[in-house]
Amino acid sequence: MKRLLATSVFVFLLATQTFAWGQLGHYLIGYMTEMQLKRSVRKKVEKVLYPMSVGRSGTWMDEIKSDHAFDYAYSWHYMTSISGEYDESIQEKGGNVYAEINRIKNELKAGNLDSQKEAELLKMLIHLVEDIHQPLHVGTGEDKGGNDVKLEYFGKSTNLHAVWDSGILDGKAMSYTEIGDELSRRVKKDLIKKYRAGTMQDWLAEAVAARSSVYDLPESMKISYAYGYDYTPLLEERLIAASVRLAQILEEIYG
Repeated sequence: MKRLLATSVFVFLLATQTFAWGQLGHYLIGYMTEMQLKRSVRKKVEKVLYPMSVGRSGTWMDEIKSDHAFDYAYSWHYMTSISGEYDESIQEKGGNVYAEINRIKNELKAGNLDSQKEAELLKMLIHLVEDIHQPLHVGTGEDKGGNDVKLEYFGKSTNLHAVWDSGILDGKAMSYTEIGDELSRRVKKDLIKKYRAGTMQDWLAEAVAARSSVYDLPESMKISYAYGYDYTPLLEERLIAASVRLAQILEEIYG
């Protein structure tokens, strides 16, 4: 029994350290994206993803990490950028989030895909656009996107990446629809225009600019309410930006 419990805890910790945004974050971005899509585009996207929603599709690429048939996509969730640039020479040889977003988007635009392949690629694209807006998925190349930064969050041992993936957001004790409805109040025409004007190079610059705040940790490496209070606005801004840009890309493909 003790061995089973220890194994379960290990699997849970592994999941929280490697999954992006956590399930709540992915559902949340997808939910806000759905609300922004033109009706005609939403219908086409829903037809491809059926029976999944956009929000539910965002978690699929993390779930398939348990299937060795998809091991080739392990490094697609993240990338390295030192100062906001995209440098192919310092990326994982198996692929990275920046390159795969571009490749998959172009494949979907080109069409001529069977229904299963199109659904698979679309679920990957949704997930990766969401991932690249989590600042620690655009890493320094030194600490595995904050996974090696060990700390205590509300007295429990974890790491910086896990705090940003799910710790702060889960601590709100709200559903993805509750948070999504609140954040969507901010999605006005001017904000949409601002985010849609950004190139993918701008996305990287934003992530790198955010990292200085993300790594603002006390010497004790013990954080709780104050850290979440200080950086919730940044986290929420990243979630909103991801939803606007995901809607933009889906409209480019299916509009």
